[in-house]
Amino acid sequence: MILASASPIGLLLGMAAALAYAIPALAAQTLGTVSARRVLLLAWGLHGLLLASSMLSEVPRFGFAPALSITVWLVLTAYVVESQLYPKLRARWALAGFGALAIVLALLFPGTPLPATSSPWLPLHWALGIAAYGMFAAAVAHGWLMTRAEAQMRHAAPGSDGGVPLLTLERLMFRFVGAGFVLLTLTLLAGALFGETLYGSSHTQWRWDHKRIFTTLSWLVFAALLLGRWLWGWRGRRAVRVLYVGAGLLLLGYVGSRFVLEVLLGRTT
Repeated sequence: MILASASPIGLLLGMAAALAYAIPALAAQTLGTVSARRVLLLAWGLHGLLLASSMLSEVPRFGFAPALSITVWLVLTAYVVESQLYPKLRARWALAGFGALAIVLALLFPGTPLPATSSPWLPLHWALGIAAYGMFAAAVAHGWLMTRAEAQMRHAAPGSDGGVPLLTLERLMFRFVGAGFVLLTLTLLAGALFGETLYGSSHTQWRWDHKRIFTTLSWLVFAALLLGRWLWGWRGRRAVRVLYVGAGLLLLGYVGSRFVLEVLLGRTT
């Protein structure tokens, strides 16, 4: 879904970013809050440079691992912004670990070359899909933070009073869900209405393949979540569980399908 490159510059940036992510992931307590935040910010910047260099490469590529890489970067972007507004937001070690893993996967599985016959609008279509992935991934991260904070409060765990309030986490989670739902809707509409323009004459009709089935199911789950929030006030663990189901289906929609094709079956289409 994104552009990837095996160039020497891309390899060096990838290794540097993965190493920078690994430091706060493995030694967050030793570094301390300020130092861990600075190293994570450095890793995020290197990760962004890696993605930018990949997009400007001569041979555009796409695949499940690059899609995961940019999704994690988008989540970290949201975290970098939010950490300025909510300094007590605690997720550095987990996000750093996911960042390192995503980059390593992207280096090992850079995806397949983008066909030269593809529409120039195809990158925009993919950008919408990737942005939807990022918004829902950010919502999942906030749902996890909310569940953890709730458990700490229930068991009176040390430090449970110093984090971001539950209502704030819940509000942020639903904002990301709403944004992701809009982007996912636009992605599905573009694929349904302009499939031939985007992918060629082989996509003149809607085909119920694994990607579309799982993506449509995830859209229905997210629609139910937003409707349940609006009509019946869904919140807390119920809302998080529904969010996890929708995110799991969405992950299977593209990343899961491409993983099976590229890694397990060794195919490109």
